Amino acid sequence: MRFDAEQLRERALTRLETLVMAESPSGEPELLRIVNADLEQAYRALGAQVTRERGPDGDHLVCEWPGTAPDDAHILLIGHSDTVLPVGTTVERPFTLHEDGDTVTGPGVYDMKGSLVAIELAFALLREQGLSPSRPVRLVVVNDEEIGSPDGRRIIAAHAEGAFAALGFEPPLPGGTLKTGRRGVARVRIDVQGVEAHAGLDASLGTSAIDELIDQIAVVRGAVPAPPAAEFNIGTISGGTRANVVAGTASAEIGLRFATPAAEAAVLGALDALTPVRPDAKLTVTRLSYRPAWERDPANPLAARLASLAAERGTDLLTGTSGGAGDTNLTGSLGIPTADGLGPDGAGAHSMSERASVASLLDRAALLAAYLIAPEESA
Repeated sequence: MRFDAEQLRERALTRLETLVMAESPSGEPELLRIVNADLEQAYRALGAQVTRERGPDGDHLVCEWPGTAPDDAHILLIGHSDTVLPVGTTVERPFTLHEDGDTVTGPGVYDMKGSLVAIELAFALLREQGLSPSRPVRLVVVNDEEIGSPDGRRIIAAHAEGAFAALGFEPPLPGGTLKTGRRGVARVRIDVQGVEAHAGLDASLGTSAIDELIDQIAVVRGAVPAPPAAEFNIGTISGGTRANVVAGTASAEIGLRFATPAAEAAVLGALDALTPVRPDAKLTVTRLSYRPAWERDPANPLAARLASLAAERGTDLLTGTSGGAGDTNLTGSLGIPTADGLGPDGAGAHSMSERASVASLLDRAALLAAYLIAPEESA
């Protein structure tokens, strides 16, 4: 595929500056509305049919291109428009192209405004050369990924059904390595209600919620496989009122990570099976957030195809497993051929040092364009 690299670079920089300077932290509906309206306009100009899916913090976007074989299984692209750093960060840290001519900085430039630009450029390359994706394409852009996609996951799940492959545009592993597996995560709160009593005069009449909570945590910890299969962290714990009062309430928030579906099933099964040890104690387990484990498959056909296309461009494309979770946990856990980390190379996500490589962004755009027109090896 031929294109003017310098012209494409200038387009990328102009577009990236626009998106980065349009701050869009999670939970800021008006700012998310503005950036999503901009994205919607861009996708429509690239030939997409765009649908808005209502959510608590504004709309998620679903963009569809029919492709040359509209009845074939679709390719699912997964992105997000929300960022992490607070409103006003661009005052101190505006979009900047550095002296090396390649490094760009600014809030969200790496996670994932750069990825959104790469997607736009890929479709622009096809459109300007009179080409179309060979399969239907659906792009889902959620507005709540950085807080765990509490609403956006339903949109992704709906459009994952029947997908030929799923491509995620989170930042890659160092050096541009694709993510072909992710650990699962869960955040769980255990709440215990006991019976308050005077700790000296009527201790036998009380039921300590703290003692009950400690015993319940021990049960869960005992069910957690040893690292690296799983990890267990008590993030917060609280309870009771005074040293001379048997605690009437207690709670803990626990963070869990699992490398495999088997470890996930063991831990979540233990949580679901918890019952009070003490007759008068009451126990509630709440799953605050959850993303299933996506175990790496060495035979992943999508990763192999992307590596083949990259090799045609003279690039070695490596794969690895991410310790963090993302929206592709869902598609990968469902057995859909999935690859994530298709955003540009860089570093410093979620920090004031966030940066990305323009050259890598252009490479990702070209790789996506090549994949969309030839997602399978020709016979």
